[in-house]
Amino acid sequence: MRQVAISASVRILLPPDRLLPADPATRAIARGLYEQTRDLPVISPHGHCDPVALADDVPLGDPATELVTRDHYFLRMLYSQGVPLEALGLSTAGGPPGETDGRRIWRTFAEHYHLFRATPSKLWLDHTLAEVFGVDQPLGPDSADAIYDRLVAALAEDGFRPRALFERARIEFLATTDAATDPLDAHARLRASGWGGRVVPTFRPDGVVDPEHPDFAANLADLAELTGEDTTSWSGYLAALRARREAFIAFGATASDHGHPTAATLDLPPAKAEALFSQVSGPALVDPTDAERFRALMLVQLAAMSLDDGLVLQLHAGSWRGHNPLVTERFGPDRGADIPKAMDYVASLKPLLDRFGNEPSLTVVVYTLDEGTYSRELAPLAGHYPALRLGPPWWFHDSPDGMRRFRQLVTETAGFANTVGFNDDARSLLTIPARHDMARRVDAGFLAGLVVEGRLREDEAVEVADDLAHGLARRAFRVGG
Repeated sequence: MRQVAISASVRILLPPDRLLPADPATRAIARGLYEQTRDLPVISPHGHCDPVALADDVPLGDPATELVTRDHYFLRMLYSQGVPLEALGLSTAGGPPGETDGRRIWRTFAEHYHLFRATPSKLWLDHTLAEVFGVDQPLGPDSADAIYDRLVAALAEDGFRPRALFERARIEFLATTDAATDPLDAHARLRASGWGGRVVPTFRPDGVVDPEHPDFAANLADLAELTGEDTTSWSGYLAALRARREAFIAFGATASDHGHPTAATLDLPPAKAEALFSQVSGPALVDPTDAERFRALMLVQLAAMSLDDGLVLQLHAGSWRGHNPLVTERFGPDRGADIPKAMDYVASLKPLLDRFGNEPSLTVVVYTLDEGTYSRELAPLAGHYPALRLGPPWWFHDSPDGMRRFRQLVTETAGFANTVGFNDDARSLLTIPARHDMARRVDAGFLAGLVVEGRLREDEAVEVADDLAHGLARRAFRVGG
């Protein structure tokens, strides 16, 4: 292969104008907008960080586990290229443990890091390595050990404990994701510690509203034990859900979250709702049609509860979870085997919107993996119903081009105000800054394009950039401040 000379500037891990438009005039405006937002506080109203880490404030541990083994984006790409998941630290159910040597996991990852070129995963990790850990060389087989040693040493320092990382990232508000049956012990310890960081739970009731969940019956029993309600009866079940929501709110929760396979909603009269609950909660095998009807019914029931208690209702729909049964059976969920699928929102959400869509005091935030619905369905719906807002690009579309497509497809119909800003959806405190930085750069570029085209004044673009960075999320999720 012919050797190509590479200038020193090309080797820079983080080009300062990355993700900004290529056109010089547009880039100059985008750079100014980005500079206005880069250091704004981080509002993180939807994420998957473990509250235990912040409650106990102990070192994060091995960097390979934190940055690779727990990251389903990395797992899916490496698996697609034949890398065994065991080599990345995953253990099989009932089988031998996966690789436990963090250095070996990191070496395997570094050997395959080229697979992530031009992906958001690489942008996030490069940002984390450079900005959080001060790494100044690209990750690869030759640099793997030196970078690993640097990360291990850093994570042992007090400045890299979870609360210090939280403060350094300028996180003003962080919501975790917690099952309805979680006793919230970590959040109780956080509150009792007197630390000033604002970390709140998010009510995630999937395990007690999905009859097809493998632990549905056991979860209902746990729900009963936690609340003292009879969850074998419809009235007791609803009372138990309300009680848990109150417990979450007492710890500062501002939202609920629902990861349903579809966006189906169903409004039934009380007698029929009770009959359906009896059918799906009984000992007989649940029919898939009844399970779908019950999930749909519960979205309407939970929207009614949100209207009463003020929790923002988030609906994540459009993922075929565990599409690869071999991976799911061997390694469990969230291992990279989930695939987007086509969705319908206009018909699916109509029962919920018929009942609650005109309620300005209710906020329902919809996220999708079906980009085809952005301009055809979701933007027109959110551009009309006071209760409906559009969540940011999610999961596979949490990427530079995915964010640009989202803005291009929804802004003309829904504007900016019917969206909720950016959610990082992160599982690690180490990567939250990288995700928000990417979003702020992409939004700066989009707004700069509107300025150059004469569709937005520059002073308006400054206001919108501030909103997209933190203002919309602050208002939508009722963060205050």
